[in-house]
Amino acid sequence: MDEPVEDKAALVQYFESGAKPREKWRVGTEYEKIAVSAHDGRALPFSGPNGVEQILRRLAERYDFEPDEEHGRIVALKHPRAPITIEPGAQIELSGEQCETIHCAHREFTRHIEQLLAVGHEVGAVILGLGMQPVSSINEIELLPKQRYQIMYPYMARRGRLGQRMMKQTAGVQANLDYDGEADAMRKLRVANGIVPLLYAIFANSPLSDGGLNGYQSFRGHIWSDTDPDRCGVPEFLFRDDAGFEDYVEYALDVPMYFIERDHQYINLTAPPGLTFRQYMRQGYGKERATLNDWANHLTTIFTEVRLKKYIEIRSADSQPPALMLALPALCKGILYDADCLTAVWDLVKHWSFGQRLALADAAQKIGLEARAGRIKLQELALELLNIAMIGLARQHALDESGNDESIYLLRILDQVRMGVNQASLTIDRWKGRWNYDVQRLVEACSYEAEAPF
Repeated sequence: MDEPVEDKAALVQYFESGAKPREKWRVGTEYEKIAVSAHDGRALPFSGPNGVEQILRRLAERYDFEPDEEHGRIVALKHPRAPITIEPGAQIELSGEQCETIHCAHREFTRHIEQLLAVGHEVGAVILGLGMQPVSSINEIELLPKQRYQIMYPYMARRGRLGQRMMKQTAGVQANLDYDGEADAMRKLRVANGIVPLLYAIFANSPLSDGGLNGYQSFRGHIWSDTDPDRCGVPEFLFRDDAGFEDYVEYALDVPMYFIERDHQYINLTAPPGLTFRQYMRQGYGKERATLNDWANHLTTIFTEVRLKKYIEIRSADSQPPALMLALPALCKGILYDADCLTAVWDLVKHWSFGQRLALADAAQKIGLEARAGRIKLQELALELLNIAMIGLARQHALDESGNDESIYLLRILDQVRMGVNQASLTIDRWKGRWNYDVQRLVEACSYEAEAPF
């Protein structure tokens, strides 16, 4: 990985090397969570005796974690299977292990929440089941003292209006899935990108920010649309029938770079900005030459709705309350790991033009399940999507100790979609109704402690 790379054939081979036979397919889940003060709902600082760093320190002291330090600060926790990382605004993320089943993911998430709540309670912290920090503005949120974020944060302000909000205020849940080769990977990428509007409609959960309603059901989703046009959104080429790994390489080669890493130090490539990986591979940067490690690092700075690495990352869902956190990986496993279900889902969305896809995603971010594709509500299509996923999970027949297959992780969200609601619409109604615009009621009702994992 440290050897110089001089042509794109090696970059294509990087993706080819991620292929796995069907029996080795796994699902990984990344769970980002908003931590706030129990007193007023404001973002928990990273520093200080009641901050996120203190939570990390206590987790390391009591459980099977090793502190990961940068310049003397604990910025993450190492773990053999499921490390904890911290996002730029001190959002707490569990990078889950590669699980054979969603039952495995459920066990790891439940264990993580039990540990996090026990330690968080001691410092006056609450974890909220929301996709966005509801009270604090970006200027009130401490930026994580991590070198890569110190490079990215000022660059974001030059590329879009909302990128700094993305870094400090938002939280999502992400599902990572495998492929058996190029054709399978591109088919899964196409379908996963095709259902982006439906994912926003189902998983919208960020209607509050800066202390009030922001006019969106998924403001987090809208934020991504104005973060950085060079590296966000849905690449149109992925909907071509003949798209392949080389096309993705061509796309990623022309995305400007943030940095390269040498000896655990980041070299800033954003001032002046504009060096693409294609240029870097041709001419280098000073004495440095492009390597596959640089390529792998560069791929982590591409923020498309669905991202290709040595696996496929599906990234459109807002973070959820604990009982719904496993619905995204369950849905994705149901449709992407069953060939018939994959075909059926593509039939739902294949007739949309690229412009219609973008417009539908925008509408879903604004009004969720009420958005329409022509005469059809997204609610109807979302219901079909979930039913297909239920069938896929039943066919895969992975049972827990009680004999339940993985479709149990979709039951609650299926009920919500049948009723035409998502977490955002429920929150909006309660904020204007029984919570009466009271942040303290919001914090109490949305706290992870108010609702145990499924």
